[in-house]
Amino acid sequence: MNIKLLSNTFYVRRLSIEDADLIYNLSCKNKIFYQFHPPFVTRESIQEDIRALPAGKDYNDKYYIGFFEKETLVAIMDLILDYPTKDTAFIGLFMMDFEYQNKNIGSKIISECAKYLKILGFHKIRLGVDKENPQSNAFWKKNSFVVADESEYILMELAL
Repeated sequence: MNIKLLSNTFYVRRLSIEDADLIYNLSCKNKIFYQFHPPFVTRESIQEDIRALPAGKDYNDKYYIGFFEKETLVAIMDLILDYPTKDTAFIGLFMMDFEYQNKNIGSKIISECAKYLKILGFHKIRLGVDKENPQSNAFWKKNSFVVADESEYILMELAL
């Protein structure tokens, strides 16, 4: 996968442990997310997220990426390919910089990612949403994701 093709609008690159401060500065402003998904972000938790892999996956399938406008990190995404099944892309985390929220920029990023993933042959995108988080639930529903299952988290999908 050529991650640069995930967006026509923003420069996309992999994020690494060296980017922990940059990711922290974006994440710590999203207090609503951490209200429903504790604990609050730390540089150590970011490093753990960058390294975290679901069972049966390796780093060839994981893309912890940033979307940039010039030098500004606009959004982060943890994308796992072929998870939990082949032809499914899983978004483990998607978070926007607070200053870029409520401007349809996040929706544009998701739309561009979905188009590229479809070109690559993926049939759906799946993610988990905290049940009580009204901001996350509204965002994903606005972007045509539908509830696939409800347990500890609401699992949502978008057919491509």
